Amino acid sequence: MDGAALKDARLASSSTQVDSARLLGVTQAYLSMVERGTRPVSAELASRAAAVFEVPPTTLPLGTYQPVSRSELAFKQLLGALGYPGFAYLRGNLTLNPAALLMEALDSEDLDSRVTEALPWLPLTYPKLDWDWLMRNSKLRDRQNRLAFVVSLAIQLAAQKKDVALKAALESRLQKLEPSRLAAEDTLCKDSMTKAERKWLKAHRSRAAKHWNLLTDLTAEQLDYASL
Repeated sequence: MDGAALKDARLASSSTQVDSARLLGVTQAYLSMVERGTRPVSAELASRAAAVFEVPPTTLPLGTYQPVSRSELAFKQLLGALGYPGFAYLRGNLTLNPAALLMEALDSEDLDSRVTEALPWLPLTYPKLDWDWLMRNSKLRDRQNRLAFVVSLAIQLAAQKKDVALKAALESRLQKLEPSRLAAEDTLCKDSMTKAERKWLKAHRSRAAKHWNLLTDLTAEQLDYASL
């Protein structure tokens, strides 16, 4: 998002520069400079703008990926801000590009199970993610198997909703991940599981989980939003 896009979003909402500055937590003079391009749109300002105006969160800036440590509550709040129904009650004023949120979650060693269950909702709801950025960074962090499995669940959900176009779009993304499939065994963001849990999951995981060498029993049928 640049200053021109921010201005377009403000005008589309019929908001004055003064009112918008107040809602965004900046001065009118600063907002004017941003809209003219003499000041950059910071990540925080872009996040606030996405919450205040009708700005698609997929347009929020994506920089160089850096691993971060987010709390369980922070993940839930960010998912709620993006519209995830399970955490709608936690929706705040800040949001994050869904591609960045998905990457951060996939890169987590131990993720709350309710947050993990929300991950397929991201590509299902935001199919126009910056897939190049997401796939590049997932490969750099050896998280492509996790990403592929999440996409495979989203494909199943798209099929249940009879959304042929979405299913096809997601399948094309999955095909691009296939050549980089890792042979090493991994978990779906649950590295702390015991040896007994790992042994049980290896015997009871789904076909998709087995294909992507993940120890997880998560299936599309378990996702509460599948029927929404």
